[in-house]
Amino acid sequence: MIPAIEIQRLNKSFGNLVALENIQFSINQGEFFALLGPNGAGKTTLISIVAGLMLANSGQVKVMGHDVVTNYSKARSMLGVVPQELVFDPFFTVRETLVFQSGYFGIKKNKAWIDEILDRLDLADKADTNMRALSGGMKRRVLVAQALVHKPPVIILDEPTAGVDVELRQALWSFIRQLNHDGHTIVLTTHYLEEAEALCQHVAMLKNGKVIVLDSIRDLINKIRDISFQLRLACEELPMQLIKWSSIRQEDCYIFKIQDYWEISEILTILRQEEIEVLEMKLREPDLEEVFVRVMGGKAFEGI
Repeated sequence: MIPAIEIQRLNKSFGNLVALENIQFSINQGEFFALLGPNGAGKTTLISIVAGLMLANSGQVKVMGHDVVTNYSKARSMLGVVPQELVFDPFFTVRETLVFQSGYFGIKKNKAWIDEILDRLDLADKADTNMRALSGGMKRRVLVAQALVHKPPVIILDEPTAGVDVELRQALWSFIRQLNHDGHTIVLTTHYLEEAEALCQHVAMLKNGKVIVLDSIRDLINKIRDISFQLRLACEELPMQLIKWSSIRQEDCYIFKIQDYWEISEILTILRQEEIEVLEMKLREPDLEEVFVRVMGGKAFEGI
């Protein structure tokens, strides 16, 4: 099966500024893929090249097997892009916006599909409302609808929930999950790392225009063995028996770094023997945010 997106030895510079350097990876059909990195890492530049909006200095990008330069029209028809910016035409209603978007791809008489998109994105009651009258959240839903009018097999979401309220965020992800379940390939960029962890299977992390991590999210998290065990105790100093655990003190709490869960029982047993009261207890397991912070901070760990 051909990849949904295939990127080979991609380079892009703006004068002396290197935006992308030797980017190379592929995304399988039907995958939910995260593209992460700090501001200025090159994510938007990469998306613009994949969408055919910008030319690379060298390298090749294919969408569903079609080169984005030599076969632009076919590649673009395979792709739906939801941009980060709220770009809209202030003179049209929601329905007119989707009809015009359909026309860009040569699609006519798709009223039934437009009605379905409007319904699934809770825009049906706003179909005849001018775009200027919509809230920011509603405008973002229309951007998603625009990306779907030509039924693309690959969808890129660039910060789709930026500035969106919780209710809309949940509704949007429910719809996107269904699209992925129906076979659409989804590529997501987001600063909400808990969303990426919950939704995506694989991730590419960019830093200074380079891919520095490319792996499954689950495997990345599993490579971090440290578990944070936080205790607020009724004591001024820890008993000597607990010194063997690496710990830090934050205000009135002690945070222990443990490797296995049985250590929790051992720590609590020592505290009980010393008659030290536990006032509060929290357990924090490794997550994608911790992976991201370590990688972007240059702290290597096994396998990365």
